Amino acid sequence: MKIDTEYSAGRLRVLLYGELDHHGARYAVESIGEAIDNYLPRDLVLDLSGLSFMDSSGIAVIVRTNRRLQLCGGRMRIECPQAQPLKVLDASGIDRLVPVRVQREVTT
Repeated sequence: MKIDTEYSAGRLRVLLYGELDHHGARYAVESIGEAIDNYLPRDLVLDLSGLSFMDSSGIAVIVRTNRRLQLCGGRMRIECPQAQPLKVLDASGIDRLVPVRVQREVTT
């Protein structure tokens, strides 16, 4: 698993690549937490366009990240999940907690 971050104007984009399973979940929580601490974003976009596989550990990462961001007064959303991660997101009902967009939001 690989994680990249991009920050601009109060928005942190976290890009996940590879597979998010129980082995990668701890790394993801720690890496995303460090980025939140460094940037203190108003908004966090979890970009799953490079994530080919996710299991229920990925849902735990999303819930923990959302909770941490809310404690800082921020908001989170998920963008661009591929087919398999999207099935896991849909089955979990996570969209009741965190908005999920199948395509990337265009910002001007």
